Amino acid sequence: MKLQTIPKTDGFFMPAEFAPHHGTIMIFPERRGSWSNLPKAQEIFSRIIRTIAESETVYVLTSEAQRANAEQMLADTANIRILTIPQNDAWARDTAPTFVVNGEKLRGIDWQFNAWGGEFDGLYAHWDEDNALACRFCDALGVDYYDAQHFVLEGGSIHSDGEGTILVTESCLLSGGRNPQMTKEEITETLKHYLGAEKVIWLPRGIFNDETNEHVDNVCAFTAPAQVVLAWTDKEDDPQYPLSKACLDVLANTTDAKGRAFTVHKLPIPDYPVCVEQSDMDGYEFEEGEDVREVGERLAASYVNFYICNHAVLLPQFGGENAESDERAAEILGTLFHERSIVKIPARDIIVGGGNIHCITQQIPKGVLS
Repeated sequence: MKLQTIPKTDGFFMPAEFAPHHGTIMIFPERRGSWSNLPKAQEIFSRIIRTIAESETVYVLTSEAQRANAEQMLADTANIRILTIPQNDAWARDTAPTFVVNGEKLRGIDWQFNAWGGEFDGLYAHWDEDNALACRFCDALGVDYYDAQHFVLEGGSIHSDGEGTILVTESCLLSGGRNPQMTKEEITETLKHYLGAEKVIWLPRGIFNDETNEHVDNVCAFTAPAQVVLAWTDKEDDPQYPLSKACLDVLANTTDAKGRAFTVHKLPIPDYPVCVEQSDMDGYEFEEGEDVREVGERLAASYVNFYICNHAVLLPQFGGENAESDERAAEILGTLFHERSIVKIPARDIIVGGGNIHCITQQIPKGVLS
């Protein structure tokens, strides 16, 4: 049922990703303008789905055309529910509902989605199915949801510590294609009201060349209350350096909603840029009005784009000359998530779509589905 109230007034808030999950939403990929090697992308998605399903329910959304393929690739796997819900692409983080809880009940939030910028700088021309996905999913499960269609927001642009603090980036939320009619202060209050938060921390920038206008989930993430990982490089001539340094300066000079100083764990980006290759270009099929790629284009590869599920942390791995940085990232996260295993996922066939593991997953917190 669609609700016209605001979550905070009802006592609802957004938990941290590391809080217990009921499940995870993923979308089975098929858009050829995103997935240059579609069979490989579907294989990696399926591997991620099966891994998450070891400890929680995974809701896999597919088109009618892909349902049989998804069922075949995910056969004999427990804790998976396949739902036929149309969509324009597979970025569940940004198109599925954001969920809030009040300690017992679970509700969704239906933000407006406009393909990361609409007519201003959006990435494809048609996004009606994506924008309808959140309410359709809630209706399919019988979950009440808040109507936030007046406000453009993607799930990848927010991170919550579950204790009143929200992380965002100025480059994304203040972009001309989101909510240009609103001031920074008005956006802050909207986030507080809908996410049940007390404080919003505005980081200046995200990952270099991130076509989402630099989502926060690619540059900084909570690992525990008052603790974050920050994408980092020591190479001052790398274009990422000033972006990460600006974020570090903010984190070093602010506190969370409870007045605690942040412990910042630097998580180095891949040692070598991950770029579009000619073999990738041979597999893309771009639609009219869709953002296109070029050989040599630097992709927004970051180890911060991991996903925390109930029993594991799924970590992107880029392979090849980045084998050493892949291992370093696994070691760092292993020291931060003692009660979860670090599962290394080959992610190059995901990053060619523009995002990574966190971008294709959306957690459903533990709560009564009603």
